Amino acid sequence: MGAGHSHSHTEPAEPTPRMLAARRKANWILAAILIPLTLLTLAAMAVLWPSGSKEGITLASPYAAAPGVSFDTGKIQRVVVGNCSEPQAGAAVQPPQQGSQCTFAYTEPDKGGNPVKVVINPDIAKSHGVKPGDSIRYLNLSQAQGASPDQGAPAYVFVDFVRTLPIILLAVLYAVVVIAVARWRGLRALIGLVGAYVVLVSFMLPGLVEGKPPLLLALVGSTVIMIGVLYFAHGFSARTSTALLGTMFGLAITALLAAWATDAANLAGVGSHDAATLTNISDHISISGIILCGLIISGLGVLNDVTITQSSAVWELWELAPDTSARQLFASGMRIGRDHIASTVYTIAFAYAGAALPVLILVMLYERPLGDALTSAELSEEVIRTLVGSVGLVLAVPVTTLIAVLVVKATGTRNGAALPAAAPAAAVPGGRPVERPAELVGAGQAGGFGGAGTDDAGAGPATRRGRRAALRD
Repeated sequence: MGAGHSHSHTEPAEPTPRMLAARRKANWILAAILIPLTLLTLAAMAVLWPSGSKEGITLASPYAAAPGVSFDTGKIQRVVVGNCSEPQAGAAVQPPQQGSQCTFAYTEPDKGGNPVKVVINPDIAKSHGVKPGDSIRYLNLSQAQGASPDQGAPAYVFVDFVRTLPIILLAVLYAVVVIAVARWRGLRALIGLVGAYVVLVSFMLPGLVEGKPPLLLALVGSTVIMIGVLYFAHGFSARTSTALLGTMFGLAITALLAAWATDAANLAGVGSHDAATLTNISDHISISGIILCGLIISGLGVLNDVTITQSSAVWELWELAPDTSARQLFASGMRIGRDHIASTVYTIAFAYAGAALPVLILVMLYERPLGDALTSAELSEEVIRTLVGSVGLVLAVPVTTLIAVLVVKATGTRNGAALPAAAPAAAVPGGRPVERPAELVGAGQAGGFGGAGTDDAGAGPATRRGRRAALRD
């Protein structure tokens, strides 16, 4: 046991009037910018809020069953391959071509009863296949009007797989991992994600159906989502407000580029079956407007990731070296930002490439020139989405970093005058004191508007959280 155990430490000094004044001034500037923008966004949201009316929309749902027809679920017991022309009870539909081979799945209905013979679609049988134990949804035509047992048409036809259990398991695993690693902040982020989808489903999608201006819909809806998600997940702080300002800037750049690119590149979406369906159901729906809105929404997650990371990086850098000048702090933050930009560009490109793999394979098999393929109707939308989103997030990095530096130098003024050359000695076993570098003494003393918003343990004045709490307004 060391006899030289020392309990000496330097208590953080009270903030000087000059420090408090600088902090209040920075907070007022942030509030003067963000509060009017938030109120303006909410007012625009109220004006653009859709009525919910579906008048003039004619859409035949593929899941609407005819009289006597139902969609049932069951579990496959065994799979056989046989002649497609085998006689079986069914509705008055054309039977498969005689002489060909079909895949049949004997399925036990979830509602009970004897196993039924379900015809598996040829594309499913060839690409993925079915096996005993699979849960499927199938069309029950046995009681359809006009059904005759001697017509040879299938009575039970495969519709889709039932994926409820694996999706629930993955969702639970995702939530557990996020909460275990990010703790309460991860839980708040998940709740914020639910809120973001509520805005998307209740405001943006119905607005597009009713023909509201797509650019305004995307800007207003995306801004509301970012305000809610950022503050709910990260707390009300100067750090979060800085990230929000950077996000709004990147969002504005993305929206302007998306509006120009959609028109200049003539993105009409005519090559999509879904787009053709939407065009035919209503005169109010604009496919180009939907594409424009999609270009803006698709970059939200990555943009938020970049801005909150840059803001946090600047705060952490300052906490480790409070005497760093604004120029040096900006340079250090940008070095982190450049690495983040490089990895994020890859993230966007590969995410879109993964989603478009079937199209990419077809283009490759067509042996078209690369330039023609990238500018074709099949790929041009993905290429423009990648480019537009990347430009917005790249420009958001220096802007967010600059705002963060300016705010942290004002709101994070170090709590006290000059630090001594070395911190007080810390005791170690054996009684030998160890000096701590002076540049690390100020680490964790950053305050700011609403607190720093970290999850570091400890609440005493000598801990990081305690020092931050002492600096709050």
